[in-house]
Amino acid sequence: MSASLYDCIIIGGGIAGLQGAIQLGRYKHRTLVIDKGRGRSTLCRSYHNVLGWPDGISGPELRRLGTKQAERLGVEFMVGEVTAAARTSDGFSLQLASGESGLQAKTLLLATGIMDRFPPLPGLEDCLGESVYVCPDCDGYEISGRSTLVLGAGDVGASMALTLRYWTPKLTYINHEAEASPASESVVEKLQGAGIFYIPQSIVEVLSDRKSGELHGVRLSDGRTIAGERGFIAFGGNKVGSKLAVQLGIERLENKHIVADARSKMTNVPGVWAAGDVGVHAEQVTIAMGEGSQAAIWIHKELMKRQAGEPSPGHKISAEQGAT
Repeated sequence: MSASLYDCIIIGGGIAGLQGAIQLGRYKHRTLVIDKGRGRSTLCRSYHNVLGWPDGISGPELRRLGTKQAERLGVEFMVGEVTAAARTSDGFSLQLASGESGLQAKTLLLATGIMDRFPPLPGLEDCLGESVYVCPDCDGYEISGRSTLVLGAGDVGASMALTLRYWTPKLTYINHEAEASPASESVVEKLQGAGIFYIPQSIVEVLSDRKSGELHGVRLSDGRTIAGERGFIAFGGNKVGSKLAVQLGIERLENKHIVADARSKMTNVPGVWAAGDVGVHAEQVTIAMGEGSQAAIWIHKELMKRQAGEPSPGHKISAEQGAT
């Protein structure tokens, strides 16, 4: 066996990947986390619904603490992007965008997440997680009774605005991509019926306090300024980080999310697990944590079977679990 053979390589150092790394570190398995350094958790200024953090905690800080905790347990970290993965006699081999190759592991945990699509509007990233959100289940509560702007595209943005009506009646939907993605007539009627203002106009700037992350409003391409206290983005077309799954022959749904066993988080390819938003997801940081631990527990079970010389028959996902 190669001296560089890890028990597990975790691809993705976000919340699911870090929680899995901590669990594997506590099992004393030789573990490597490879992360490219940018993702949802690096952009979020504050998670508000995490147990033990009533005043919120930023994604970068949660990652810093998680990395520190995993390193104390002997987990190794590498900055890089995995571009190729293949099966070997010992398990799997990986290649990075830098050209580095030769990284080998008995097992893999894919925690590559998803990345929200949004335009590079000045001031927008400064607000993400603090006053502008992406997930109504996570942060709908934060807009309760507040004047809220939905920045989005077509019917996707309109659907978000209608969902947010549960928390506040003070809603304005700005269709930034109205020319390419107009909202359908029936959806516009629903917006009007719900008392939601609809503005089919592109945005040139998000007005915010860059230090505090507080949203003040947006400036439109026609010169108007629309005030708002809170915001949501909903542009659609989010990128699922599952390209490696295709190379390994892992089953995906039509929306490109990875199919994994509900109990173990193992994919249809023996030796590969998936956790977090890259899987059939709920887009919740707390669920990503749970899935990271869940996958790590079953990775440990598999490694112990192999150490004992027991056969690994693989794993079959039922038709019901794999259904779209």
